[in-house]
Amino acid sequence: MSNVSRNCKTALVLPGGGARGAFQVGVLKAVGELIPKGSPNPFAVLSGTSAGAINSVVLASKAHRYRLAIAELERVWGNFHCHQVFKTDNATMLKSSLHWLASIVFGGWLVGTPRSLLDNSPLRALLSRNVRFPLIQEAINRGYLDAVTVTAAGYATARSTSFYQSGQALQEWSRTRRIGVRGDLHLDHLMASIAVPMIFPPVLIEGEYFGDGAMRQATPLSPAIHLGADRILVIGVRDETADLPPTPGQPQALPSFAQIAGYMLDTLFMDGLYSDLERMTRINQLIDSVQPEHRSGSLARLRPIDTMLVVPSQDLREIAQKHRRQLPVAVRALLRGIGGKRSKETRLLSFLLFEQAYTRELIELGYHDAMQVRDQLRDFVTGKDVPRLFAPGWIQRDLSAIGAH
Repeated sequence: MSNVSRNCKTALVLPGGGARGAFQVGVLKAVGELIPKGSPNPFAVLSGTSAGAINSVVLASKAHRYRLAIAELERVWGNFHCHQVFKTDNATMLKSSLHWLASIVFGGWLVGTPRSLLDNSPLRALLSRNVRFPLIQEAINRGYLDAVTVTAAGYATARSTSFYQSGQALQEWSRTRRIGVRGDLHLDHLMASIAVPMIFPPVLIEGEYFGDGAMRQATPLSPAIHLGADRILVIGVRDETADLPPTPGQPQALPSFAQIAGYMLDTLFMDGLYSDLERMTRINQLIDSVQPEHRSGSLARLRPIDTMLVVPSQDLREIAQKHRRQLPVAVRALLRGIGGKRSKETRLLSFLLFEQAYTRELIELGYHDAMQVRDQLRDFVTGKDVPRLFAPGWIQRDLSAIGAH
């Protein structure tokens, strides 16, 4: 159990996950009901990657009224359609498919190399209309927020770059393959953070092309810690119930492109988080094993971090499969063409299904799962004493073995 000071700084970390980001909105909606009505944003630091970056920036721009921000997020996520995120008309999808085919056949000659599988210019237009970036600095100046950070991956430097907006007191950082750069956030930062490799096009920022921040983000909790967080609420988008292993001797189908792409996205968005949680648990155990008055040297400069993890109680792939037919016909055809028809290959579908029937169910699931731990969540957000780590049972079991061997 941690002892909380009056100056406890709570951070919110929102990993990426494409359409799965709707689950985060449900959890945040529950948080809004656990704090007094009319309260400002309860998180001093907001840190987002990919779809989580969008949610973070919207919260930052409306930090003076937390429930108002959540209502805006729920309105957008709860009424999503794929054509608001990427072009889904038959002509565009056919042109994209033929462009990729011709590029492969002719080696990039004649037609050039395609930038991406999908054109997400509709999402840029949607964000341009709905996100008011100048309000972020106003929220910081008025004390509703210390910092907000959006992470993207640089293709030229192969670095994870956390672009953050804050007061002058929070200094930039530089570590191996990861840096923090302070400045005013704008639309290109969001578009870069959500630029899933091959699926969405990279974005040029100050002379370098950037893609989805999850690609180089081996330590997704790091930006929040650099920005001064003492405790971190993480809202993940993956249920960790393992699939059954294949039956010995039973022939297995060759993984399709859709299955490999879905597996890749799953790895990008979530695997680094669990590694980082394990690393932080080890550090916390080391710090707590020594009384404060006996800590010296580098140990004296470390601080323990309280963490709470909320993840879906259901497999989002199964929910996506239920709503598969909500996809536009052209997109279903594309997924079928790359092998996405088989039930085992619903990972990719669960990331791309920006349709309201699916996103609304994820919002409801997030709200339900958060309310299942309402007491612990309320204590965590309001700065009361909490365990060093509060997480689902499978996480607790995995991390309980740390230090045992």
